[in-house]
Amino acid sequence: NLLLVLLVLLVLFSCAVNSLIIPNIPSLPHSPPRRSFMNSVASNALLLPAALFVPGAANAAVPEPRQQQDLQDYSDFTKTKEGWSFKDATPGKGGTAAVKGDRVVFDWSGYTIGYFGRPFQAKGGPQGGAFDKDLDYERTVLGSGSQIRAVEEALVGMSAGQVRQVIVPYGDLSYPESDPNHERVGPKPATFSGLRALNFVLENKAGTIDRTLLINLKCIRVDKKSASGFTVER
Repeated sequence: NLLLVLLVLLVLFSCAVNSLIIPNIPSLPHSPPRRSFMNSVASNALLLPAALFVPGAANAAVPEPRQQQDLQDYSDFTKTKEGWSFKDATPGKGGTAAVKGDRVVFDWSGYTIGYFGRPFQAKGGPQGGAFDKDLDYERTVLGSGSQIRAVEEALVGMSAGQVRQVIVPYGDLSYPESDPNHERVGPKPATFSGLRALNFVLENKAGTIDRTLLINLKCIRVDKKSASGFTVER
């Protein structure tokens, strides 16, 4: 507002000075009359930046375009046609391999590998720490949809004692947005700290965080389905 007042005063002062100094000088050929010139100045004032008239506009930060971070390369993992990748860290003990319809008992740990490798599920943490908790094994029937796609597909073919590392890209293979508390589709972190670490990455909508996950799976046993239920492998 102050700048607008100063601009108006400057224009009025110019008019007064011109009328005193050159009152009788005729207009030069091809030069616009003084009234046309002043009208031009007034109309051009409407084209001045809004920052001169809007308080705080001059100091407003111009947002920079956000850029999606590139996904990391996991060349030592084998990528499947479905899109998830795996690496077998420990072979199985020679037991029956899991197939669709079997019940698999497994242990797991998870890390936000695309974002500083922070754990959201771990065992054996320091006493009093975020992961100082005895955890039960997970159980799932392959094909039931109770686990995220990448985990359920990775469990197929595993046998007791086998450890498989799984790279889970964000999307259909990962945790669904419709289940933010992970009650319907697991595996669910066992602690509040783990749940918060996982959701911090998954719920980033700006595209500034790589939401790729690393999940380590250890097959404890494979229970075969029978007419009377599941047969526990010994």
